[in-house]
Amino acid sequence: MRLALDALSADVPADQVEEARAFYRSRAPGRGPATWAELKEVRAARPAPRAAEPPAVEETVGAGDACVPVRIFTPAAGPPRGVYLDIHGGGFYMDCAAQGDVRNRALAEALRLAVVSVDYRLAPEHPWPAAPDDCEAAALWLVEEAAARFGTSRLAIGGTSAGATLALATLLRLRDRGAVARFAGAALQFGTYDLSARTPAGRRIADEYFIEAYAGRAADRTLPDISPLYGDLGGLPPTLLVVGAADVLLEDNLAMAGRLSAAGNEVEVRVYPESPHGFTSHPTTLAGTARHAIHTWLRDRTAGPERAAPVSGTAPNPAAEK
Repeated sequence: MRLALDALSADVPADQVEEARAFYRSRAPGRGPATWAELKEVRAARPAPRAAEPPAVEETVGAGDACVPVRIFTPAAGPPRGVYLDIHGGGFYMDCAAQGDVRNRALAEALRLAVVSVDYRLAPEHPWPAAPDDCEAAALWLVEEAAARFGTSRLAIGGTSAGATLALATLLRLRDRGAVARFAGAALQFGTYDLSARTPAGRRIADEYFIEAYAGRAADRTLPDISPLYGDLGGLPPTLLVVGAADVLLEDNLAMAGRLSAAGNEVEVRVYPESPHGFTSHPTTLAGTARHAIHTWLRDRTAGPERAAPVSGTAPNPAAEK
């Protein structure tokens, strides 16, 4: 096992730290919707997603009887060398896969990956386990079809905030099915790993509406499918955990790193100074540095030789871009 303790504090130039400090001093802290009425207002006020060029290929995919809409990007420069399954954030109750189109197009081009983004169902209309069911369906589809569709069976997964939680829950489901070996890595950004209010970070967010909307019907919120921190975490792929030093969820991300390592997994955790929850989407140089580091980590894990022979008639659509 390996926990990269030397990388706990990310190496960031002092000028980037000072810029971030000034940015967050001048930025009013936000909060999520606190009621169903507020959530509807926020959803209605969200701007339309920015279009990527070339645009995503929209499909409905699945395994068995389960189907889910996805958005697919393939690189213009050549066949993908791996496939990245992206799970968007938004507190389990906001946003959609299309909000990440520009970012996912850029990721496909920069890393020469096929990027598949899951449009999972949202709470409270579709509470747990709808979201992890949808993410599992997309992941199983990739396990079964990636080689034929994209010419490679080398997979990675990742997400931000609620998306990181769902990515880890998906890996646990796949591990229990014996289907996790295809995944070469998981890049998890500031996940919400305890929704039961038992950990320090979990208690800080215990009264947030998103938890009630998503898991309010669950009799036990320590189920690993809801709160992965309480799961048997053995047998998972190499994992990168990224979190800000000012994130309310910092302690739980560090606890997750420790538990993953103790279970025998390869883990790297990077803590970025002055940074709150969601910082990698903010317009700071430090955020760009963190995104670049994540891309480098993913590139290292998807650059292996696992390529399948092209299958006639199933070559990926070269529609290729953040």
